[in-house]
Amino acid sequence: MMSDDLMISKTIDFVKEELKGAEGGHDWFHIHRVFKNAQLISKEEKVDLFVVSLGALLHDIADSKFYNGDETVGPKIARDFLESLQVKETVINHVIKIIENISFKGGNIDQKFKSPELDVIQDADRLDAIGAIGVARCFNYGGFKNRALYDPEIRPNLTMTKEEYKSSTAPTLNHFYEKLLLLKDRMNTETGKRLAAQRHKFMEQFLEQFYKEWEGKL
Repeated sequence: MMSDDLMISKTIDFVKEELKGAEGGHDWFHIHRVFKNAQLISKEEKVDLFVVSLGALLHDIADSKFYNGDETVGPKIARDFLESLQVKETVINHVIKIIENISFKGGNIDQKFKSPELDVIQDADRLDAIGAIGVARCFNYGGFKNRALYDPEIRPNLTMTKEEYKSSTAPTLNHFYEKLLLLKDRMNTETGKRLAAQRHKFMEQFLEQFYKEWEGKL
């Protein structure tokens, strides 16, 4: 039987290979930051660190936004890989449920599954969506989709359904109001809440500067 450390090492190698050429906000470096964030948060939480590690590494193995909205691709790839390592079925099932329930889905904040491990990984992933890294990722994805930076005539939609959220083509700045600025109040752990508060403040300062520059006031 392979050791947990070796399984994690092989998972890292697998994810690096799978995400070669991925969009910059959803590449290996995003996974690595979430993995590190999850390890940091886990220090203050009672969790199964093996499940947290696998879940963090595989949470974005096939983000549905790059697969025409198909949310089944990621869990299938993850399950096939974990089965090839002969990971225990209970662990595999837990990791799959984490992958299926981690994502922000517009106005829908209900989850069909909860666990301390999911809480940790969800916070780790959300931390990477806010702050300086979050700003960079947001505009990188907007450029990838050829979206406008900002259009004062197009207001943020704060009541989107899951389907509207997934199909939105709104200017990049709207995403701050439709997702990024909402994440601080949706953190699960005390560590996540503390770190999110710092990053949230940075985003508010960024937006203040952005509008001043847009209006030619600076």
